[in-house]
Parts: sequence; C-alpha cells; structure tokens
Amino acid sequence: MRDHAGAMEITLTVNGTRHRLDVEPRLLLVQALREVLGLTGTKVGCDTSSCGACTVLVDGESVKSCTMLAAQADGCAITTVEGLAADGRWHPVQSAFRDAHALQCGFCTAGMLMAAVSLIDDAARTGRVLTEEAVRLGLEGNLCRCTGYHNIVRAVLAAAGAPS
Repeated sequence: MRDHAGAMEITLTVNGTRHRLDVEPRLLLVQALREVLGLTGTKVGCDTSSCGACTVLVDGESVKSCTMLAAQADGCAITTVEGLAADGRWHPVQSAFRDAHALQCGFCTAGMLMAAVSLIDDAARTGRVLTEEAVRLGLEGNLCRCTGYHNIVRAVLAAAGAPS
C-alpha cells in the first residue's frame, strides 16, 4: 500500500520480530536492514552482487540483499547474522568458523555464515552429503580476500558434520 508521498508499507519478520515499515519503493533490502532497522551485521561490499557480504536468508533461502528491493521481501521472514545465535548460544556454523580459524578481517564473515547456513540446511533437506567440492561450489558467490577459503571450507564441513 502506498501513501501520498510514494512510500510503501511493508511487513517483514526479521530474526523472529515482526516489523511494519514505510519504505521508498526503490529501497534495497540491505538498506532497510542496516539503515532502517539498525542491523549492521549485514555488510554492503560491492553494490553489484559480486561479493556476497550482504547475504541474508529470505524464507530460508540465501539471498544477496543488495539485489532485492525491501518491497519484494514484504511478508517474508528474514534472518540476518544477528539472528543466528539463540538463547546466548552461537549457531553451530558460528562456532565452527571460530574453531577452524575461518575468520580474518571479518568483513565477509556475516555473508559467508549466512551462505553456509543455507548450504548446510539445503544439504540436510535434500539428503546430500557435503564434500569439499560441494562447499566450494556452494560458496562461490561469496568472496573473501583474506583467508584463501581453506579454513572456511573446513568450518562448513565441520558444522555439517562431514569429514574435512
């Protein structure tokens, strides 16, 4: 629904909390998350969908939030990196990244974590076993300039319960 100034009212459930927002039709989901809701864990890296730093889960699917309008997410459930931990406990993927030293500068980490959660959830849902090759292919849309990916792949395999 649009108001007289062109803003649209949308409803998003972000990390389990329902939000009603008045947004401009051209506002990107990443901007709504960072600037409107103050969830700055989701990063803006390249503005071209190349790096994956802005990856979030939209209804459980990995999405680069710099490529999606906030209005397109109306009615959706969004999970950001801030929503991974529950009851003061890190998500298993977060713990695996820490344990495997899969973190460097941290800029790509939020997007990488979200893509990894989606990849692991998809594998579990379909009964696929994740291999090193499958993880590398599954994360190819997320760039890291610091780690060389080896420890990231190890972390994802560990979180998925696969041998590394």
